[in-house]
Amino acid sequence: MAFGEAIPPFSFPESNSGIELDVIGEALAFHNHTLRPKYFPLGRIPYMFKQKHLDATMTDLGHDMAAIGAYYGNSAVTYDNVFISLKERNLTIEKPTDLKGLSIISFQGASKRFPEWLQAPNKAGLVTEQNKQLQQVLMLNSGRRDIALSDINIFKYYSLKAEQELGKKLKHVKIHRFTEINPEDYRPVFWDKHIRDDFNEGLEQLKKTGRYQAIFDKYLKPVSQ
Repeated sequence: MAFGEAIPPFSFPESNSGIELDVIGEALAFHNHTLRPKYFPLGRIPYMFKQKHLDATMTDLGHDMAAIGAYYGNSAVTYDNVFISLKERNLTIEKPTDLKGLSIISFQGASKRFPEWLQAPNKAGLVTEQNKQLQQVLMLNSGRRDIALSDINIFKYYSLKAEQELGKKLKHVKIHRFTEINPEDYRPVFWDKHIRDDFNEGLEQLKKTGRYQAIFDKYLKPVSQ
């Protein structure tokens, strides 16, 4: 199964672990399938899947795989992008104009993905796109940026990492939701309908038993002292 390169806490290629890999691997194992992850630059994944060099891919990256006879599974994980501010700032962000004058640090490509929100701040030179997402956390916490735009679980993961490195708690933050999660945007795809069905059943079982949440907690809850 194809996966993109490292996206902590969703995937850690060096150990074949992470939220996404653990969820998919355990869902497949419910019917005795074994996940063998293969890692590629995101742009190469659709080609490798279409050429049938792979049995499955973690997402279609905007390609209609059903049109070529592949089968979509249910969403294993979702990416929940939010604006994040320091709670002490008492900011309210409900519409694009609420961002006027605020400096924003985001993941790379955010301006293209959310133009209705970021076009004006970008033109004003207020958007910094940063590939190293630990820097988002540190720059927001220090007040060097007013807003961070990040997937909420990625931000939580790097906040824990920052606290471990700094040896102290970070400031409290406020989450501002500005887009609806659509599970249809990010679903695994399989060539074999039977394996897809087995995966869906295993995923449902993980959710029913609480194991699904336990996997998230493993990566996103601080270790007790």
